Amino acid sequence: MIIRPENLGDEAAIHSVTELAFSGHPHSDGSEPLIVDRLRKAGALVLSLVADEGGEILGHVAFSRVEISDGVMDWYGMGPVSVHPQRQGEGIGSALIRKGLEELRAIGAAGCVVAGDPAYYGRFGFTRNDDLVLPDFPPDYFMALALHGPMASGIVAYHKAFYDDIA
Repeated sequence: MIIRPENLGDEAAIHSVTELAFSGHPHSDGSEPLIVDRLRKAGALVLSLVADEGGEILGHVAFSRVEISDGVMDWYGMGPVSVHPQRQGEGIGSALIRKGLEELRAIGAAGCVVAGDPAYYGRFGFTRNDDLVLPDFPPDYFMALALHGPMASGIVAYHKAFYDDIA
């Protein structure tokens, strides 16, 4: 298996694996594949990586810019992170996340935020920060990781593709 950037022609496979990964998940409203599609359409997928095994897409991770009310720049949101249900638990998601964070460090990103399970994302260095807030989201499940420089503080806004259909 290799972790590589998304290529033209991967879109349908990424949509499918994301849909399958979140199907029936108790914290999903089913919008995750649409979020990836809308981010791509808006040109907001700063980093889109796939786990490829012999030409089959087994997983995907998306990174897009976030805005923080304190004005700090170069912060990114990670997600959705998807792995085909039949291949979960094999380290594919971890490999995607590690490679994505490595790529963010290489481009000089200040930091990354994620909304998800603290037990899982804590393994990659993400921690809760009471000074960094995602409105209307449980604070225990919103975490950040400073990559270069200090931790940000303020209200975080993800790209509008997370919330609205983009024409």
